[in-house]
Amino acid sequence: MDFQVVVLAGGFSKTLVPLVSKEVPKALLPVANRPVLSYVLELLEQNDLKNAIVVVEGESAALLISSWISSTFVDRLDVEVTAVPEDVGTAGALRAIDHRLTAKDILVVSGDLVSEIPPGAVAAAHRRHDAVVTAMLCSVPVSGPSDSGSSGAKDKAKKAGRYNIVGLDPTKQFLLHIAAGAEVDKDIRVQKSILRAVGQMEIRADLMDAHMYAFKRSVLQDVLNQKETFQSLRREVLPYLVRTQLRSELLLNGAQSEENGNGKDALQNSKILLSQLLANASTPSFHEIYALGPAGSAPILRKTHKCCVYIANKSKYCARLNSIQAFSDINRDVIGDANHLCGYTFSAQNNIIHPSAVIGSKTTVGPQCMLGEGSQMGDKCSVKKSVIGRHCRIGSNVKIVNSVVMNHVTISDGCSIQGSIICSNVQLQERAVLKDCQVGAGFVVTAGSEHKGESLAKKEKQ
Repeated sequence: MDFQVVVLAGGFSKTLVPLVSKEVPKALLPVANRPVLSYVLELLEQNDLKNAIVVVEGESAALLISSWISSTFVDRLDVEVTAVPEDVGTAGALRAIDHRLTAKDILVVSGDLVSEIPPGAVAAAHRRHDAVVTAMLCSVPVSGPSDSGSSGAKDKAKKAGRYNIVGLDPTKQFLLHIAAGAEVDKDIRVQKSILRAVGQMEIRADLMDAHMYAFKRSVLQDVLNQKETFQSLRREVLPYLVRTQLRSELLLNGAQSEENGNGKDALQNSKILLSQLLANASTPSFHEIYALGPAGSAPILRKTHKCCVYIANKSKYCARLNSIQAFSDINRDVIGDANHLCGYTFSAQNNIIHPSAVIGSKTTVGPQCMLGEGSQMGDKCSVKKSVIGRHCRIGSNVKIVNSVVMNHVTISDGCSIQGSIICSNVQLQERAVLKDCQVGAGFVVTAGSEHKGESLAKKEKQ
């Protein structure tokens, strides 16, 4: 396929505090008791993409991720883990490894993507149109609790940040406009030349940029070198390429036409070649028609480049773990409606209870639940739509609903946990009550205390 795969795994994401810690960078956050990065790497493996560069922000995060990959994917994938400075952004991360990019096309995948959509479909669309970039778009994930209880209360106001405003041509193959982040709330501004060339544009707010891109390498390197201030692929590089597609300044195929002598001949030759291609093509794109001008009247061949989309089927699961709410949503989905992604076999009761787990008398673990290796539960407990990690110690009369409990957590008698995320090595003392909370690693929740919508974490040592 001649695609080079780059996985952008991030580092210790500030937006995911207190879930991330010095021991657990974003890429190692658990989804159904497996690091989220494992879902991307297994997707690549299933699609016979066995070589990848995993880019991590920060040396310490890179060491942790490299160690985990070495032990988990030995003899399965050839992965090179590369550390880049922290907070350089997605574009900055690619700029930092520019010298390692050598293939004709680069497939860039976010390490927080949980998806079943084959990367090869994006690559095929990219090659079919000879595009400079092809972005995968998927349906916006359903966010929030499935019934009672929610999680990530503190970032509910950020849900709109997951959406994009997307403009598509009538064939739904070409990207005419894309806005992300703060740009979503601004007026839609589209180049007049693009609107004139395409005739009409469909505006969509129900699609999400999944952060899986195929780039023409020469173009990607050209933009990263020219636009040194660009930090984000989603908010800066992609919108720039879309805006300039009919007034391209890119070094397509590694060369620019000369402006004198032979340059005119080259333009004329390429114009003749393009005319021949158009004559043989059943449905030329608006880029090719625009390049020639009305009835081929352009005095010189107008430079254009193509920005394409691959729109995933609505039935295919696709979500990014890029917020605390998304962490809860994806864990809920992967042991629920999208349980084919987790790689485990579910019981007749539609749950996963590890053979080494111990369950007390009159304790119920409901459907769409997971109880990890070596965990123990006392008597008269109730677990509903929750994930419980490995080697947890849970007392009697404990209720856990719509929550994620990580590894080595101790929950004493009479505790109630609803819509919350409990990180590893946390201790909940007797009768503690949590609703819509996140509890950072190693925190102790005192006996009889009640917390609602709080983020509880140990103070970092200076």
